Amino acid sequence: MFNTMLAALHRERLAAGEQQGFLDRLLEATPSAVLVFDFDGAISLVNASALALLAIEAPQGRPLRAWLAGEAPLARGLDERERQRSLDLIAQLDALPQGDSRLLTDTAGRRYRAQRGRFYDRGFARHFLMVEELTMELEDSERATYARLVRVLAHEVNNTVAATRSVLDSLLFYRGQLAAQDGADFATAIEAVKRRNVSLGEFIDRFTRVVKMPAPELRPANIRDMVDDILWLNREQCASRGIRLGWQRCDPVGNVAMDAQLMEQALLNIVKNAIEALAARQAAGAAGGHVELSLEADGDAVVLAVLDSADLLGEVPPRQLFTPFFSTKQGGQGIGLMFVREVLMRHGFAYSLASTGQGETRFEIRFRPATAA
Repeated sequence: MFNTMLAALHRERLAAGEQQGFLDRLLEATPSAVLVFDFDGAISLVNASALALLAIEAPQGRPLRAWLAGEAPLARGLDERERQRSLDLIAQLDALPQGDSRLLTDTAGRRYRAQRGRFYDRGFARHFLMVEELTMELEDSERATYARLVRVLAHEVNNTVAATRSVLDSLLFYRGQLAAQDGADFATAIEAVKRRNVSLGEFIDRFTRVVKMPAPELRPANIRDMVDDILWLNREQCASRGIRLGWQRCDPVGNVAMDAQLMEQALLNIVKNAIEALAARQAAGAAGGHVELSLEADGDAVVLAVLDSADLLGEVPPRQLFTPFFSTKQGGQGIGLMFVREVLMRHGFAYSLASTGQGETRFEIRFRPATAA
């Protein structure tokens, strides 16, 4: 009986060890971040995905609030924005109620599905967190929905515009049958409607431009030359408004493989948005302002930043930026930033848009890799 009991215990211990080994390998292989807590709410198990996502070090035996209180270290080499992103996400996870599942957004605009679950260990409850990034899936879904909506709108509007244009042109033939004064008024009214018709067509074209964007044709291009052209195009309107436009920093960098036409249009949108944001502030009574650009080499990457002093993003949730039809501008259509996002994503360039916390809005693009000039 004793030998039978020992054999049974050995088999149970072996099975438990195998299951634990499988669980450890599964946690390391999953792309989802997993954190398991002990009875006191301190981290007892964490996988590599969670360490990378939260940028934390030495997590065992520490509760999440330890990082919020500055009692636990974050990963080395983080800049201030990365530190704030990590701490903001940790705070949201720490506040997640037991048994709840929510969509969270960090300060960089990345979106996650987080859930806090519970299990029993030796009769006592413990909890765990699972975090899965959904940024790409949600953006693909938004893009597909936007494309379907725009195609329906474009089909209906373009059919109406074409038919209306034909009718208006035909109506102008009746001008000669009217008195001189009446004929002039009649023609003026018809031309006004035709111009509005053209404007409506152009309005729809701005929406369809995102859907019909061609695949990038990558060739080496000089970022500084591209930006200099954009600055030249906008210098007169900025000077007339008292807006300072120019380089804040411009390091010598190599060429970058990109589709120059698409990228130039995206950069033009970014600078245009910054100028319009300052114009809106001026209309509200503010004076002056600046739009400054910074170009620098950061290791094997090239970083371009556009900074403006309008700072209209102070209270805007990051998840709302780059989504269809969202705009911080009065009467804005929310197309420009979505076009910019689509161009950058098709090139594989990382980007961010946020308030610096010092009275400026910063749009940053990381071009990678940089090639020799």
